[in-house]
Amino acid sequence: MSAQPQKTDDTATELVLDRLLDAPREKLFKLWTDGSTYPNWFCPKPWTVADVEIDVRPGGKSQFVIKGPEGQEFPNRGIFLEVVPNEKIVFTDAFVDAWTPSSRAFMVATVTFADEGGKTRYRATARHWSPDARAEHEKMGFHEGWGIVATQLEALAKKI
Repeated sequence: MSAQPQKTDDTATELVLDRLLDAPREKLFKLWTDGSTYPNWFCPKPWTVADVEIDVRPGGKSQFVIKGPEGQEFPNRGIFLEVVPNEKIVFTDAFVDAWTPSSRAFMVATVTFADEGGKTRYRATARHWSPDARAEHEKMGFHEGWGIVATQLEALAKKI
């Protein structure tokens, strides 16, 4: 007899940003998959991103450092789990390069891009390991920060 997985209440562990962006999904996806563009949009200003190394494919690494305006540094390591060109990117910090388990697992993120009325429905979902981790991320400014990042992403997409 095998144990059946229990369905969790997604609202207890998920944070969602859902926006209609005035840019083609192909351009938004291109920016997400080109690490050289991250310093221009990936963090709310005056925060910056540096030392970006990404290999956008299932199992490929995602590595960068977020730098604060007062010199703080927050290294981020993870892997991509799923990549569907121009439609979806799934990544996590639960593993680092070569599928090595992370000691700092926090979330799995899914970003989707869908055509909608000549624009793109952009949806970023952060699924956390626990309600406490979700609450911590929300308190850190998930909605404001990820919203600013979406706005910066949209602005850059309009320029390319």
